[in-house]
Amino acid sequence: MIDQQGLRALVGVADHGTVVAAATALGYTPSAVSQQVKRLERDLGTPLLERHGRGVLLTERGRTVAVHARGVLDGLDRLRSDAADEALLPPLRIASFSTATRGLLPPVLRAFAERGAAGRQTATVLSVDPFDALALVERGDVDLAVVHNWDTVPLVPGEGLVSVPLLDDVADILLWDDHPLAARDELERAELVDELFSSIPRGQICRIALERFFVDLDRMPRIVAEDSDWASLVELVRARVAICLVPRLGRGPLPLGVVARPLADRSQVRRVAVVFRAARAESGAIRTAVRLLQE
Repeated sequence: MIDQQGLRALVGVADHGTVVAAATALGYTPSAVSQQVKRLERDLGTPLLERHGRGVLLTERGRTVAVHARGVLDGLDRLRSDAADEALLPPLRIASFSTATRGLLPPVLRAFAERGAAGRQTATVLSVDPFDALALVERGDVDLAVVHNWDTVPLVPGEGLVSVPLLDDVADILLWDDHPLAARDELERAELVDELFSSIPRGQICRIALERFFVDLDRMPRIVAEDSDWASLVELVRARVAICLVPRLGRGPLPLGVVARPLADRSQVRRVAVVFRAARAESGAIRTAVRLLQE
C-alpha cells in the first residue's frame, strides 16, 4: 500500500527544491521527510531521489511519480469533500493572523456556529503568523488560511493552492498627540529615520516589513520595544516611549493622546487574501467561508 505521507513528502521536495525546504513547508524534520521518501521508494521499487552535490534531485521516475502523486492527493481531498455527510464532517479548520481573527472572521465563525446548532458543519480558528498559516494549508493541517503580504515581503502560495484577494490594509504611523510631527496631515518616511519604534517580535511578517521600512534610504529603524499585541504597542505610543507602524485592521479606536498619520508615499500596504488547496475549491464549507469573508 502506498503511503500518503510519502507522496506528500515527494511532492514537497518537487515543489520546494530541497529536502530541508520541503520539511519546513510540511512541518517535519528533514530526516522525517527523507525517511518518508525512502519508504515510498521501497513501496514502488524504484529510486525517486538522487544525490547532487550536497543536495538531492528527483530522478526522472521521481518527477513522473510526483506529477501523478499531486493528482492522487488532490483527488483524495475532493473525495473526502464530496463523499462525506456534512453532519459528520469535522470542523472547517481556519488559520488566520490575529488582527483578521478579530476584524474579519467573526461573521464567518458566527455563521458556522449557527450551522453547528442546526446539526451541520462547524468551524474553528487558529491565530498564527501568515508564514505559518500558509505552511499549515500546504501540508493539509488546516482547510483555509487568511494571510497577508506586504509589497516588501512577498508571501507566495505554492503550487496547488488558490489565493483569493480580500482587501488592502493600509498601515499608518502612530504618534503621541504633541509629537512634533503630529500636526502634519501626512508623513515622509525620511522624516522618521531618527525616531524610536516599537514593533511586534522578530521573525513575524509585519516585523520584517518594518525592518525594510527604510531600505531605500540605507537605514534601519531603531526598534527599542517589541510586543506581540498591537494594543500594547499603541500604549507605548501613548506613554511616549516609541512610535509604531500599525495596519488599520490591527487597531481599534485610538486612546486619547494617540494620533494616526498616513505616509505620503502610501508605501506600507499589506494585501489580505484567503488561501486554500485547489482540490478543495468545490467544498461547500470553503465556498461559504470565502463568500462571507468577501462580504
